[in-house]
Amino acid sequence: MEMGRAVRMLLNSVLVLLVLCSDCEARDSDLSYVTCGSLVKLLNTKHHVRLHSHDVKYGSGSGQQSVTGVDNADDANSYWQIRGKPERPCQRGVAIRCGQAIRITHMKTGRNLHTHHFSSPLSNNQEVSAFGENGEGDDLDVWTVQCDSDYWEREEAVRFKHVGTDVYLSVTGEQYNHPIRGQREVHGMRSANQHNWWRSMEGVFIQPSQDPVGHDEL
Repeated sequence: MEMGRAVRMLLNSVLVLLVLCSDCEARDSDLSYVTCGSLVKLLNTKHHVRLHSHDVKYGSGSGQQSVTGVDNADDANSYWQIRGKPERPCQRGVAIRCGQAIRITHMKTGRNLHTHHFSSPLSNNQEVSAFGENGEGDDLDVWTVQCDSDYWEREEAVRFKHVGTDVYLSVTGEQYNHPIRGQREVHGMRSANQHNWWRSMEGVFIQPSQDPVGHDEL
């Protein structure tokens, strides 16, 4: 009788440990994904520059806020927030699915990563700008995350394909002069190639438990 009770207690303890370990694995796996609401820096893996913007307008084309690539890993103007579509917000802290439509919002200026049928100033590809106010722009702010697994993994290189014009967010190495000397042109390209792979780098990766009160959708 005592032996049977001891065996049952041992089995219960093992079951509890298995459940706890399963929870730990789930929490650990959450940390491996880019999630809705996260603030990230995005590195172009071919040219080793981070996606960047600042309150400097293009002198040609649309005249909107310029988007560039920078070598400096510490520049605060390279943080972007991952958000859902205007009519379909994503739940803060939930992993972004491959193929999901998102907005990528510049943290410092509140403008969205955007492209349209203007030529880029250096390469004559499609201009990429930052557009809108306080995170709200238009339907040309929407991109899909192109990746090979179920969710956007932090260590995985991904592509961003523009929903409205079917171009890929790209860098091919052209450098600006004054007033943004040395920064690289970021543009849209029709073809999927080595110039349009991006990987998440530094950032704040939001989990569901980190929800600020009253703001659970983005």
